[in-house]
Amino acid sequence: MRFVTQLPYATKEEEHVAIPMSDGVELSARIWRPTSSDSEPVPAVLEYIPYRKRDLSAVRDSIHHPYIAGHGYACVRVDIRGTGESEGVLRDEYLEQEQRDAEEVLAWLAEQPWCDGSTGMMGISWGAFAALQVAARQPPSLRGIVIASFTDDRHADDMHYMGGALLSDNLAEAGTMFAYGTCPPDPAIVGDRWRAMWHERMEHTRPWVLEWLRHQRRDDYWRHASVCEDYGAVRCPVLASSGWADGYSNAVTRLLGNLDVPRKGLIGPWSHKFPHLGEPGPAIGYLQEVVRWWDHWLKGVDNGVMDGPMLRTWMQESVPPSTSYEERPGRWVGEPTWPSPHIREVTHPLAPHRIGRPVESGGRGESGAVGERVGADRAGGAEPTPVTVQSPLSVGQFAGKWASYNAPPDLPYDQREEDGGSLVFDSDPLTERLEILGSPTVELDLTVSEPVGMVAARLSDVSPDGSATRVSYGILNLTRLGGTDTPEPVEPGRRYRAKVQLNGVGQAFPPGHRIRLSLSTSYWPMAWPPPKPALLSVYAHASTLSLPVRPTDEPDEMPASPFGEPEGAPPISSTQLSPREERWEVKRDLVGYNAELEIVKDRGLVRIEDIGLDVGLRAEERYRSVAEDFTSVSGESAWTMRFRRDEWDVRVETRTRLTSDEGMFFVDATLDGYEGDKRVFSRTWNERVPRDLL
Repeated sequence: MRFVTQLPYATKEEEHVAIPMSDGVELSARIWRPTSSDSEPVPAVLEYIPYRKRDLSAVRDSIHHPYIAGHGYACVRVDIRGTGESEGVLRDEYLEQEQRDAEEVLAWLAEQPWCDGSTGMMGISWGAFAALQVAARQPPSLRGIVIASFTDDRHADDMHYMGGALLSDNLAEAGTMFAYGTCPPDPAIVGDRWRAMWHERMEHTRPWVLEWLRHQRRDDYWRHASVCEDYGAVRCPVLASSGWADGYSNAVTRLLGNLDVPRKGLIGPWSHKFPHLGEPGPAIGYLQEVVRWWDHWLKGVDNGVMDGPMLRTWMQESVPPSTSYEERPGRWVGEPTWPSPHIREVTHPLAPHRIGRPVESGGRGESGAVGERVGADRAGGAEPTPVTVQSPLSVGQFAGKWASYNAPPDLPYDQREEDGGSLVFDSDPLTERLEILGSPTVELDLTVSEPVGMVAARLSDVSPDGSATRVSYGILNLTRLGGTDTPEPVEPGRRYRAKVQLNGVGQAFPPGHRIRLSLSTSYWPMAWPPPKPALLSVYAHASTLSLPVRPTDEPDEMPASPFGEPEGAPPISSTQLSPREERWEVKRDLVGYNAELEIVKDRGLVRIEDIGLDVGLRAEERYRSVAEDFTSVSGESAWTMRFRRDEWDVRVETRTRLTSDEGMFFVDATLDGYEGDKRVFSRTWNERVPRDLL
């Protein structure tokens, strides 16, 4: 990244500004703005997240907010209620209170003498969720949003559930926020109130996983703040981005296809990171794109930002399997609209262990609606024998993270070991290059032996040497065939049609490679397994794989290098006081048949020099199982957060453990607060939540 020190506007920074809410709570803001804005007001751009602007996000914030401010904007980083130096308690994500606060912050910004009355919102992950959700509430000053790595559907396409199956990231993210939401404010900002504010947070928090588990089907809890419920509510321009390695790779194209406002989409090869910090690379000059967006929509500059394709995306080339890539080879392609007129659905019938030649576009093999019972009789002969699989719990140990951060290495590894416990369908070696762009789908004619079952479908690129790189995947809880809001037990032995939607991807398959579809009945620990192992029978002759094919002779509609070099403002100074640690280890004990995935992410102790604060963060995840006992699985998330300056030395330790039997989930959690070596707060939770056909 190129760090830029000479920007069009000289700027100043206000480290802590209290923004009053109507209920008396004050939110803490950090503001960068042009010095000239005292007399020449500028638009304001808000980033609104719970990740502690003064310390844990300070280095990242210092790269992009001063940069954008230096181009003529007031950039405002606000800690959500109950985090950082903001008062109150953070009780859950995306609550009505959070969104009302954001509206009040925008109104406050628009009224400041240094603001010209126009505002925008930007962010990644929670910040992008917030921006999109607030945009749907249509605050009067909001003129546009810039969002990265987000969803418009909190139940179907977030880290909680996938196809109605429970994701392990549900536990992992709950553990993250259990820690972030119980950290103390900095006494250097709030003074002697810090201890009372800290204890208020610890006293009134609960492990969020409890609430998330109580809503196992799509209900009003998830519909709230899911913009897909009413796309028409978004009335401002949207610049949306994500990465193919991220769990949030699908929402960009859904917004492009469903919004009715000026919009642009950008999808790179990246994990859960801003595009200018993108890993795997290539990272791009994203902040330059953001400035152009704001210049047009907040200042009215006619700069051609809406010219060119609606969607710009990275078409990935074939690579060997690896848990991490520095760069993904490929090229940028553009689509004029989405859905794109260039993309055609090509449907391949399945045969036992084979992917057949394509049929006419839109073909679906055997007739029958998704979720509909299929008759057993076939005209013209006996029913072919189904192919069957009952996967071991080991299938999924090389699946990687639902939302990759590329640190520690967390992408899926060689799929051959996973394929040993799966039904595998291979194409013939390709005779010519094939490119896909969009979401593959699998339609299965199947039976299952238990009332609760799941299917995980994986699409892989198989090289001539046999190595298999996962390209995309999807998961379906078979009790959700009629919809995730109205689950019903599956009738063992009954024929059903099931549609599994895989994540969107842009991928090229070279000649000589094969396309592989793999089906499994477990995918642990990516997804929590069903209560019992289930035998899945697939009638391959009546099942299909559909691929969104982008013809290789279609023009790319983009220059080879459409983006500038990544650039930003120089980061604030920090010093690594103790080493970082990153691990991703799969362990197997062949005596006791214990299996474990251990993930460690430790930032070490880092000193933020300008405020003299030492900050430490260590996160551990462990997922265990024993042999093929589906009730033996467990997940654990443990965090330690430490803050130290001179004699002030505090830390928070959290631990959440999730287990289950055939009918219940069990949550055991602890929260401990320390001043030095003295424990000053401790609380334990031991609660159960019934399984809801999950």
